[in-house]
Amino acid sequence: MKNQLDFKSLAIGFLSAALLIMGFSFKNSTPGQGGRFQSEVGENGVIVLDTETGAYIINTDMTNSGWRKGDFQTTYKLSKDNLVK
Repeated sequence: MKNQLDFKSLAIGFLSAALLIMGFSFKNSTPGQGGRFQSEVGENGVIVLDTETGAYIINTDMTNSGWRKGDFQTTYKLSKDNLVK
């Protein structure tokens, strides 16, 4: 039994394989973005930020009982309300 491969079958096979490889190689995240949570440690304390929701926790006195929660929407609104007009 002799198997022959014609050009049409070969082209369909290569295109199918290329489409399958391209489909698996796409990612939803942008490169270099980092993770969802980012932290910063400085002289004044620690802050952990959730980059998707804008929520954060902050500790300025470096004790386990000093953690406070917040979010950027509320902080922005409060600071905007406190501006001198």
